[in-house]
Amino acid sequence: MQQPGAVRWPQGKRGCMALAFDLDGPTGDAMLNGSLWSTPEYFTFGAYGPYRALGRLLDMLRAFQLPATFFVPAWVVEQWPQQCQAIVEQGHEVAYHGYRHESFWAISPEEQRAVMAQSAAIFKQYLGITACGFRTPSGDWHAETPQILREAGVIYSSSMRGDDRPYSIPVTGHTPLVEIPGKWEMDDYASLAYTRQPDFPKGGDRISSYAHTRDNWQREFDGAMDEGLCLTTLFHPKISGQPGRLLLLEQLFEHMTARDDVWFARCDAVAQWYLQEQQHD
Repeated sequence: MQQPGAVRWPQGKRGCMALAFDLDGPTGDAMLNGSLWSTPEYFTFGAYGPYRALGRLLDMLRAFQLPATFFVPAWVVEQWPQQCQAIVEQGHEVAYHGYRHESFWAISPEEQRAVMAQSAAIFKQYLGITACGFRTPSGDWHAETPQILREAGVIYSSSMRGDDRPYSIPVTGHTPLVEIPGKWEMDDYASLAYTRQPDFPKGGDRISSYAHTRDNWQREFDGAMDEGLCLTTLFHPKISGQPGRLLLLEQLFEHMTARDDVWFARCDAVAQWYLQEQQHD
C-alpha cells in the first residue's frame, strides 16, 4: 500500500530504484595496512572486479537498459583506466569512493580533504569528469565529513541509513548535502562474500543460498516500490559479477523490470531531482 503523502517521483512513477555498485578492486584495509602486498590471493580476488567482472555487468545493464552508479576508489581508476572509462562511455555515473577505500571516520579532516582533492584530480585526468557523488568506504564518517564533501563540490552521498527516501544533511554555508540512504540487506557482501585470507567477513564461510538471497532482494525491492520509496544497492563486481551470481542478478533485473511503475535512475539524477523538489516545496 502506498503511504499518504508519498514521494512524487518523476514520470508519475510509484517508486525509485537507483542501482549502485562499489568497484573496490583490491583496495581497503589490506591495502591500507600493507598486508595486501604479501597476499596475492586477496589481490587477485579484488582485481577480479575491474578486470573481469565489470565488463559482464556493463553488458547486462545494457541488455536491460538500466542506468547505474559506480562508486570507485581513485586508485582503481589509476590502475584500470580503460575499464573505468567504459562505465562513463556506456552512460553510467562514476562517483567518489575514497582513494584507497579509506575509513573516513578514522582519518582527520585534513586527510579527508586531501583524499577528495586527489580523487578529483584523478577522475579529471583519466575519465574527463567531475564527480558529484560520494559513498563513504567504511559506511560511516567523521562529524566534519558533510562539510568537506560540499566544499569538494559533492552534492549527494549514499552512505548513511537514516531513511528509505532521500533526505537533507545541513551543511553550514552551503546548500544541504543530499543523502540517498542504503541498507545492509542490499549489500551482496552480507550474503555472498567470503575470502580465506584475510578472513573476511569474520567467522568463516557465510555464503547463503542464491535462491534465498534473490528472494530477500526481491522482497526488499517490492516493499520499497509498493510504498513509493527509494532503494539503492551496495553491490560489488568482485562479489556479484561472478558467473553463477550474475545469473542471480539477471533474475533480479528481470523481476525489477517487469514492473512499469518504477523510476530507474542514476544516483546523481535522484539527487538533482530531490534538490529541485525541495525548491518547489
